[in-house]
Amino acid sequence: MTASRVLVLNSGSSSVKYQLLDMADRSRLAVGLVERIGEETSRLTHEPLTGPGAAGGRRERTGPIADHEAALKAVAAELAADGMGLDSPELAAVGHRVVHGGTRFNRPTVIDDEVLAEIRSLIPLAPLHNPANVTGIEVARSLRGDLPQVAVFDTAFHSTMPEHVARYAIDAATADKYSVRRYGFHGTSHSYVSRATAALLGRPVEDVNVIVLHLGNGASASAVRGGVCVETSMGLTPLEGLVMGTRSGDLDPAVIFHLARVGGLSIDEIDSLLNKKSGLLGLCGDNDMREVTRRAEEGDASARLALDAYVHRLKKYIGAYTAVLGRVDAVTFTAGVGENAAGVRAAAVAGLEELGLALDLEANAVRSSGPRLVSAEYARVAVAVVPTDEELEIATQAYALVTE
Repeated sequence: MTASRVLVLNSGSSSVKYQLLDMADRSRLAVGLVERIGEETSRLTHEPLTGPGAAGGRRERTGPIADHEAALKAVAAELAADGMGLDSPELAAVGHRVVHGGTRFNRPTVIDDEVLAEIRSLIPLAPLHNPANVTGIEVARSLRGDLPQVAVFDTAFHSTMPEHVARYAIDAATADKYSVRRYGFHGTSHSYVSRATAALLGRPVEDVNVIVLHLGNGASASAVRGGVCVETSMGLTPLEGLVMGTRSGDLDPAVIFHLARVGGLSIDEIDSLLNKKSGLLGLCGDNDMREVTRRAEEGDASARLALDAYVHRLKKYIGAYTAVLGRVDAVTFTAGVGENAAGVRAAAVAGLEELGLALDLEANAVRSSGPRLVSAEYARVAVAVVPTDEELEIATQAYALVTE
């Protein structure tokens, strides 16, 4: 029996998302989520998508789950109940989403003690994410130490940015000492979507230049030339770039000095302000694009301001990345807002006819779960909607590594 299954784990500070995939046909076998880990009201939701358990549909149980070890053991028990446990000989690897790989990790990597120590050393660059990623890896290794554990890094796809793009124009010695440079995030999504866009166009990925707009609560743009990232909007952290649900995006750095000196805010207070209380939420009190759009359409001035700021930043990046790439074959929208908010897509493209962009408004208004073109037939640049699939990308990269 050929081992072709990959368990994908995305360990957060109080949650574990997981999917079991069979790479023989790229199918999903089971999906699930453990949330509120460490609380009395912990919840595990598990859905088998194939086999005998699938007939029963989604299962849910609540009750205290003390820590990540207990969470992963509970996940293993649910999978075992469906005949797909961690002891299955069909399991080839566990793929772990790791947010920050620094400059060391620019490709998927089999995890050993040295690699784990290096991931741990990167915690200062991603203090909210890497600690939980490390915990998930440690627990999975304790449960199946004989099984290849593969780290797939959010930053890796962007490691191909030229040095003059990745560097900030600050003192080089200081930047090197503290690892200050542009890393970029959402890399697994940008990687998957840029390839899927080429496939949608029926062209080799090497021949396609695409601007990818990953628009969720967190949002980022990338310029991808022939499958290689040459620029992305997020930087040292996920704060830079587009207007997001709760993050400010691009900001004059002196705002921080002003808030500290004049406003008396502490560094932690400013950090919280820019990451958790800004973006759409800061401008209008809502970070759900559906609600922001509804309010704007009903004449709410603050919601209209938030929506206009969001769209303006998108237009700026589309224009800037058109200049970076020189030739653009497609602009692709993905993630929750990108895939579902037809109005945001229409507003972002409106007025960019001179750049070769134009929508087919009827096609754009149609909801679909599949990849599709929504550009007008006469448009020089395709506009695409491609649902992202970060779990499949992680599984694909992990499986390719362990079967080389």
